Amino acid sequence: MTDFMLFLPELFFILGALLFFIFSLRKSPNPAGFHRWAVVLSAVGLLITVASSHQEGMLFFNCYRVDLFSQIFKVLLALGTVWVMFSSSELKGIDSRQHAEYYFLIFVCTLAMMMLVSSVELLTIYVSMELSSYSLYLLVPMRRGEDRYFESGVKYFMIGVTSSGFMIFGISLLFGVGHTTYVPQLIKALPAVIHQPAAIVGLVLTLAGFFFKLALFPFHIWAPDVYQGASNQVTTYIATVSKMAAAAMIIRFAGLSGGASPGLVKLLIVLSIASMTFGNLVALIQKDLKRLLAYSSIAHAGYILIGILTLNSQGFASAIYYAAAYLVMNYSVFMVIMKVADDGHNLQIKELAGLYKRSPLLAMTFMLGLFGLAGIPPTAGFTGKFLVFAAAVHKGYLFLAIIGMVNATISLYYYLIVFKAAYLLKPVKEYPAIAVDMWTRVMSIVLVVMTIYLGLFPDQVVSLTEAAARTLF
Repeated sequence: MTDFMLFLPELFFILGALLFFIFSLRKSPNPAGFHRWAVVLSAVGLLITVASSHQEGMLFFNCYRVDLFSQIFKVLLALGTVWVMFSSSELKGIDSRQHAEYYFLIFVCTLAMMMLVSSVELLTIYVSMELSSYSLYLLVPMRRGEDRYFESGVKYFMIGVTSSGFMIFGISLLFGVGHTTYVPQLIKALPAVIHQPAAIVGLVLTLAGFFFKLALFPFHIWAPDVYQGASNQVTTYIATVSKMAAAAMIIRFAGLSGGASPGLVKLLIVLSIASMTFGNLVALIQKDLKRLLAYSSIAHAGYILIGILTLNSQGFASAIYYAAAYLVMNYSVFMVIMKVADDGHNLQIKELAGLYKRSPLLAMTFMLGLFGLAGIPPTAGFTGKFLVFAAAVHKGYLFLAIIGMVNATISLYYYLIVFKAAYLLKPVKEYPAIAVDMWTRVMSIVLVVMTIYLGLFPDQVVSLTEAAARTLF
């Protein structure tokens, strides 16, 4: 019975996916009914995940570890899924006949990522990774419209399977030098052999698969086209929920070196600087809002990596906190995008003109989300950046913290351009007022409160992330 309870959140999402698979076999689609089922099931899944978060144990011949680290990320995954389901009432970018398949793939992908963050055996990790990836490969080209949308799905698939090939080759090298596929045993074995080229190359290639998911430079090539080509809801899911699993696995695998690999640290420093700088500089010239947020995500991947490359519990805790804050802030922005572009089209920055008049509440939610992403106090984004920079300085990487702060300053420019469009620009033509229902109002208030609360009172969350990071050592 205990083993059953440890796997309860995953079992529930399996049942949810099975239900939508059955719905997909119906001849007459019922989009409104499917959405109600999706919201209720995802909400119940979140409650079950939160209720199960105190449990710890091992499953499946010790391939599956349920601990505080994995439980935190499962709660974040379930929370992000609820939010995306909530925003999927108007799936204008996806044919109504495919709505059941859309919800089915979302549930399967969330299940796979929950399994991913708990997996502590290399082949189990790889299978979970592929299950989540192929769900996303199918979600992206679901958008109806021009051929370029389908092209972005093909590009996502081709780049994804290439990174998957690198990853499985890296796993084979890790097995060769560590003589085990179990992560706890690798943690003990690798520090002694981490100076061998095969160990370093194996670890880097394995990490490459997760760098791809996080859209870290130079594994970012897919992100702008996929963000722009996917429907707004699918883009929101990729930009928020999938980042949580990627961050979790990079943290877990970076800890394999035991902090004994200067070469790995130098590589991660280079990737972090390149990702921050490239993402912020290219974002400066974007006019399409989703492409801008894609390049912004590349930059934020670099910020998260600053905490990870310290290879200690303080840095890992700061990275976990940053990932949680990023989920809240990024969803705040995307929720407003989905409401403004309620017909499913790609929103241009200039179309935000006059947003504060069309819906003051959405404009405020949007503003705080942008300020959080920019790292302006007192938002969660400021506290997140402060924690990762502090972890870098404590480790002796003052120059890296300075580069990070310079990049955060650069990012202010394009975030303020978007803010200016929403609050200061006059629209070229009159846009109608945005209909905001009660649930959207409640969600907006919750996001605003969370963004400010996490920024002003981070102590409890930081203590939780520190406890989770200690379980990795």
